[in-house]
Amino acid sequence: MNKFLLAAIPCALVFSARAQQGPPLTTKDYERAESFLSYGTEPLIDNATVRPDWLPDGRFWYRNLNATGSEFILVDPAKGTRSAAFDQAKLAAGLSTATGKQYTAAMLPFQRFTFSADGKAIVFMADGKQWKADLGSYVVTEDGSPMAAEAGGGGRRGGRGGAGGVNLSPDGKKGAFIRDWNLWVRDMETKKETQLTTDGVKDYGYATDNAGWKHSDNAILIWSSDSKKIATFKDDQRKVSDMYLVTTNVGKPTLKEWKYPLPGGEIPMIQRCIIDIDNAKVVMTKVAPDPHRATLSDDIASSGTMDDIYFSSDNTKVAFVSTSRDHKNEKVRIADAATGDVREVFEETVKTQFESGHGGINWRYLDKSNEIIWFSERDNWGHLYLYDATTGKVKNQITTGDYLVTNILKIDEKARMIYFTADDRQAENPYFAQFCKIGFDGKHFANLTPEAGNHNVTLSPNGNYFVDSYSKPDVPPVTVLRDLNGKMIATLEKADVSRLMATGWKPLTTFSVKAHDGKTDIYGLMITPSKLDPNKKYPIIDYIYPGPQGGSVGSWSFAASRGDGQALAELGFIVVEVEGTSNPLRSKSFHDMSYGNMAENTLPDQITAIRQLASKYGYMDTTRVGIWGHSGGGFATAGAMFRYPDFFKVGISESGNHENLNYEDDWGERYNGLVGNADYAAQANQNLAKNLKGKLMLAHGLMDDNVPPYNTLLVVEALEKAGKDYDLVVFPNSPHGYGQYSPYMTRRRWDYFVKNLLGVEPPHEYQLKAKSDPRNGGGR
Repeated sequence: MNKFLLAAIPCALVFSARAQQGPPLTTKDYERAESFLSYGTEPLIDNATVRPDWLPDGRFWYRNLNATGSEFILVDPAKGTRSAAFDQAKLAAGLSTATGKQYTAAMLPFQRFTFSADGKAIVFMADGKQWKADLGSYVVTEDGSPMAAEAGGGGRRGGRGGAGGVNLSPDGKKGAFIRDWNLWVRDMETKKETQLTTDGVKDYGYATDNAGWKHSDNAILIWSSDSKKIATFKDDQRKVSDMYLVTTNVGKPTLKEWKYPLPGGEIPMIQRCIIDIDNAKVVMTKVAPDPHRATLSDDIASSGTMDDIYFSSDNTKVAFVSTSRDHKNEKVRIADAATGDVREVFEETVKTQFESGHGGINWRYLDKSNEIIWFSERDNWGHLYLYDATTGKVKNQITTGDYLVTNILKIDEKARMIYFTADDRQAENPYFAQFCKIGFDGKHFANLTPEAGNHNVTLSPNGNYFVDSYSKPDVPPVTVLRDLNGKMIATLEKADVSRLMATGWKPLTTFSVKAHDGKTDIYGLMITPSKLDPNKKYPIIDYIYPGPQGGSVGSWSFAASRGDGQALAELGFIVVEVEGTSNPLRSKSFHDMSYGNMAENTLPDQITAIRQLASKYGYMDTTRVGIWGHSGGGFATAGAMFRYPDFFKVGISESGNHENLNYEDDWGERYNGLVGNADYAAQANQNLAKNLKGKLMLAHGLMDDNVPPYNTLLVVEALEKAGKDYDLVVFPNSPHGYGQYSPYMTRRRWDYFVKNLLGVEPPHEYQLKAKSDPRNGGGR
């Protein structure tokens, strides 16, 4: 028996034999489908990606992949020039001479390099060694200097932590870290270590990184700008429930144990504090401990550093937000860094759940003008408001209209301008993002990215320019350079998919249909076989991720493969991805449509969308509908098979949080409400398992520390009690994602849909084998 497959008594053979509708698929069929995975499609796309590497003088370089290999491009925004970063032919010749190996200009064996301080040479890694190339003579020699791009590798400045969990100060001279539940600081030059706190004990320590579903040894904190203070917290987890996982191995197994709060139980409480580094003095804020919550998500470090806290510019004050356990109340507070005295500024209370943005926290403390920029959805749309930080009163609403501010990227306090991304501003598709600016007073609004499509923006470090890549799900990207007024400086690249199209690839179809209420517009993607026969009937596969913090589509930018969506379509399916109601990036009322009932999982929207599409496209067979998803999508998939068993015939549920009383506390308590105010039992999949009629495969990693595997095992037990057949794939030592076994799961997913939904036999134990883009040549 395959050790990854534990099957219930299989009626599958009988079911499949009756469902046979054609000849079996062959290895060549699977090979063709595999060629439509990203490692098959991306090497055939040219000029598609610009990742700027900014230089201290304001210029940047990037590596562009084209039909012959790659080219390194240097851009000077101030001059508006785009040119070769160096002579690749001469460098290839010099490197060939130095190594004794032959290299060509278009296939240099590295992807990154750094300029020397004087700009007259570059340093790179190749053939396992570090090299330096003189850009005048192109003589290449071995080099022992530290590469600038990789220098300072002892940690991340002001972030969650780097190597060894060390969190570097802004000046790079100090590194904070946790040892034995206390906070320490290390002099990065002398390596001298100083203990900052002394009263930390097990499960009641400083700066600990544990949200239950994610945990690490990193120190969660922010540094003051002068590198003399740290703002962090003391985390009381002593009464929080424990979670246990056990490894599978020969000999004694290893027990993994950590604190994992559950809905309705005790949760971690954080007491905020400010630490004077030079004097190792800890100042506790004079306010009651806060629930382990943040305004953006269910983790207090989701922003890359400690969330919802800012030092004043003179580092004498700390502004922070306290979030209630159910995310309904936010208190904005300012603490004195020397005394710990706390002043209440203002608060906001909502009926459902508060969030401060999408992709970033959208409130800022502006101590120089004694103001706070605040994000709120109080008028049904996510907008910015200007508050007086002394009185706590609203001075004015900054942004207005039927659109959503998603992420503040830059604030110019001197010019009193805000630069931000926004959704719901393009009639074609509300999920297409734009980059905009507006004054603090709500005047001088401007859209800086006027082209139709989804815009992904990267600001220069000096804040004077931005690189904008815009595309649509079915339209390849164009990448341009603009200044901060939106003026076009240069077109950097236009993606070319002609080589991909020569293989038969065709773009997907975008669509808009009505939601289950019959009036709300919802959007999605439909992927069809490249050799679609409109006279045939194709079974349908619905890929689902119900959110509520995300959606099935994910990125609305161009992607040739869409995970394994296009590959599945090549096997003979129509694949759909529907962004249902209660997914984010729309109005507040849209996002709240299923608040208190996460088990709805956008399923009514999925069904009505498929039916509307089938009425338009006659080749869609609504008598053969399958569904699959991972994590929340696994929860939704099993729910679909149990709640709508006459519509969904085949489901694959991966790593689902089937019982939200068994998943981390903040997920259910945020989107369902506190346990006393919501009917969790009515939403639990194991309580509906008896309704199963079709074919269901469950999968889970037994070392899943995000969604613990007992979520799936509850469903397994319920199916067995009900006498239902099912299929189960387990990965004994895998976490939430399946890591090295992901290709295996992908193949099992293909096989399951081919056999049970398409009704034919798949090839036996096909092996997916990922390939690297040959243009990358193994360099780094």
